Amino acid sequence: MNGEGFIPLAFRQKSASEMLKAAAAFHQSMETRRTVRHFSDAPVDKNIIREAIMAASSAPSGAHKQPWTFCVVSNLDLKRQIRIAAEEEEYENYHGRMSEEWLEDLKPFDTDWKKPFLETVPYLIIIFKKPYDLVNGQKQKNYYVTESVGLAAGFLLVALHQAGLATLTHTPSPMNFLQTILERPKNEKPFLLIPVGYPTSDCQVPKLERKSEDQVIKWYE
Repeated sequence: MNGEGFIPLAFRQKSASEMLKAAAAFHQSMETRRTVRHFSDAPVDKNIIREAIMAASSAPSGAHKQPWTFCVVSNLDLKRQIRIAAEEEEYENYHGRMSEEWLEDLKPFDTDWKKPFLETVPYLIIIFKKPYDLVNGQKQKNYYVTESVGLAAGFLLVALHQAGLATLTHTPSPMNFLQTILERPKNEKPFLLIPVGYPTSDCQVPKLERKSEDQVIKWYE
């Protein structure tokens, strides 16, 4: 398609064997990705975080509105404020908000309302979604915001894993305290809180099995 505003697609067709090899290698790499709750305080190069976020920002979005902001927190005082506020919400969740069924499903993961990793990790990345943008005081609507930001969050988790870092998808609910602590504008709503760093040397994760191919794929041929 030719016309003003379009450029040629930069695309190199790989051979079938190259494609399968790349797909299999990526699959095997992602099989090693695990959610981590025991983080080291070892520092992480800021440039690695920057590169991962910019990779995440390449995700597709409705009408190319890119309705996201990535807030990167390394400040100790802010991390402490976030931990205190998150633990207050999580305490309420574990002591009344969550159903008995939910609490039972969480038992194998040995989680509770205490979240010390929010202070330990070198970085917290908080993704905010923007239902609309503000341009010169005027609202400009964004489209498929939740879907778009969800895709960007997935890209970010993959980028950080490929870089050699561990992550946790943390969703204290409600999360409005993040907007207050970080002084974000009214058109931004917290979507996901991601602690990022290295796992501790003695880190353990729950023993689990992912669903098999026949459980997740339905072929129509």
